[in-house]
Amino acid sequence: MNTPDVTRRQFIAQAGVGLAAASALSRATAQGSTANSRLRLGVVGCGSRGQWITDLFKLHGGYDIVAIADYFQTRIDASLTKNKLTGIRSYTGLQCAQKMIAAGGLDAIAIISPPYFHPEQAQAAVAAGLHVYLAKPVAVDVPGCHSIAESGQTARRKGQVFLVDFQTRANEFYIEALRRLHSGALGDICFAEAAYHAERLPIKSPPGSPEARLHNWVFDQALSGDIIVEQNIHTLDVMSWTMKDTPPVRCTGTGGRRVRIDVGNAWDHYALTYEYANQVGVTFSSRQFDSHGEPGGITNRVFTTKGVLSTKYGGQVMIRGAADLFYRGGMTGAIYKEGVITNITAFHDQVLRKAAANVTVEPSVTSTLVAIMGRTAAQEKRTVTWTELVASKTKLQADLSGLQA
Repeated sequence: MNTPDVTRRQFIAQAGVGLAAASALSRATAQGSTANSRLRLGVVGCGSRGQWITDLFKLHGGYDIVAIADYFQTRIDASLTKNKLTGIRSYTGLQCAQKMIAAGGLDAIAIISPPYFHPEQAQAAVAAGLHVYLAKPVAVDVPGCHSIAESGQTARRKGQVFLVDFQTRANEFYIEALRRLHSGALGDICFAEAAYHAERLPIKSPPGSPEARLHNWVFDQALSGDIIVEQNIHTLDVMSWTMKDTPPVRCTGTGGRRVRIDVGNAWDHYALTYEYANQVGVTFSSRQFDSHGEPGGITNRVFTTKGVLSTKYGGQVMIRGAADLFYRGGMTGAIYKEGVITNITAFHDQVLRKAAANVTVEPSVTSTLVAIMGRTAAQEKRTVTWTELVASKTKLQADLSGLQA
């Protein structure tokens, strides 16, 4: 892949998991036109994103949605209506996923629930012999990450597909830019910057009741992992990818909860420094509150001895440098939807081909651990090393009192 005569198409076929699937499929297979290519799918999570992704699974043509699950019956009903689902099974309560899995009749499961539940739900699905499509982040704490890694390994041994849905790693411009960086064309990395600046998210339900905690899970540290794990994982995953998914040596920083104090207990900003091998530092910052018009976004910049790699989720991906290094890349305005469509296609193709290498699991676990490392350093006000982090047995415990099983 690092040789000069490798063509762009050859690279994509090797490096882009989702793009590889899309380019390798025949039109008939991609659309699931043959009866034996259709997968019986169950979807866990019927909130706004769950309903949206259910539509994308339906549009692919290779899936039959046969069951859905969510804690709230109102969300089940909304999904049945919005996604035009009839004659399917539905399950509610905290154990809705496990109930659906135990009932059988599935080939695969899409887990779009709050990340606190991901390890347990994924483990149950793999144990039942199902292929797993998992939303990011994979978990909210270190033991959860280890559980996902084990589930991915178990799935591989059993020949089951386990795919984690990161959109950037399926985008052709990100893939090509990172290939050039990793080939050594830009020289050595000096330092890098990563940022995720966003406006505050809407409150889904007036705080105060057990159900409100679940409705507002993105503001709950245990259910979401905090903003650095649940939301900022996008830019931290690109940061980890630029470093060839080699973990940082240590992390230090700060943050707090000063602006958005009317719901939950998640912080609303972070400011961190990750140190990688060879004294390469990466600064990271995030916010989740009103910036009064100051531009934000999901951005990464890598400064090297020969050029600069610059990426923005939903914006431009490019490399600046001498004429022979310059890469215009392209705009990624549709990456959120296109990335998911590519991954849905890849998932279907891998199941049909029994291709259970499950290459997305390990880097996704690493990226989630990187985010947890930053959260730990900031909230405990100290430097955290990677060696210390991965040995942690600390588990976040969500307050699920008053909720129905």
